[in-house]
Amino acid sequence: MELAYYSDYAVRLVNTEEPARGKDSLTTVESIRDLFGANAQAARRATDADVTRFRSVRGRLRAVFEAADGGDETLAVDLLNSLLLEFPVSPQISGHDARDADGKPDWHMHLADHPSNATAGFAAIAAMGLAFHLTSHGVDRLGLCEAAPCRNAYLDTSTNRSRRYCSDRCATRANVAAYRARKRLESERSGETRRTADTAQPSSPSTDR
Repeated sequence: MELAYYSDYAVRLVNTEEPARGKDSLTTVESIRDLFGANAQAARRATDADVTRFRSVRGRLRAVFEAADGGDETLAVDLLNSLLLEFPVSPQISGHDARDADGKPDWHMHLADHPSNATAGFAAIAAMGLAFHLTSHGVDRLGLCEAAPCRNAYLDTSTNRSRRYCSDRCATRANVAAYRARKRLESERSGETRRTADTAQPSSPSTDR
């Protein structure tokens, strides 16, 4: 597993909550296990106590995205460093059973997972993955969706650093909202223009009989 893959752990955890909508899908042990994806061995360690611990880590990871999205690079790095210190990892070179075109092991970096509980394991992986993404691509590649009230986290991998939304759905919704807003403004301006023209017209002189 490559280090770049681990950055998605942070996004998945942060996006289990939508504060503006009052939604939170991180409520059970099963919801925690789902976050691990194919890493079933680590997921089996999850207990009820991890629900609260996961939510705490989630808030701290969201704070990293908020700082980055707000342009405060130093704060984003400081917050992420505090997570890295609290939840250290053990990087290892791994080939598993993967082979390249020549039949040789497909060596890559892997984060060994042997912490005391599920939260520590997930937090270590998420923080390290996010740190790898930040240092490789820049703090401004960490963003929060601009399609209110969404505010889901995302990692910008676009070539021109132009991503503003967490998904195509939010991008479409925001574009439709912007189009309707422009149409309303155009209609209001058109109405004001007509009212101004009507006011400026001289009244017809009265006719004596």
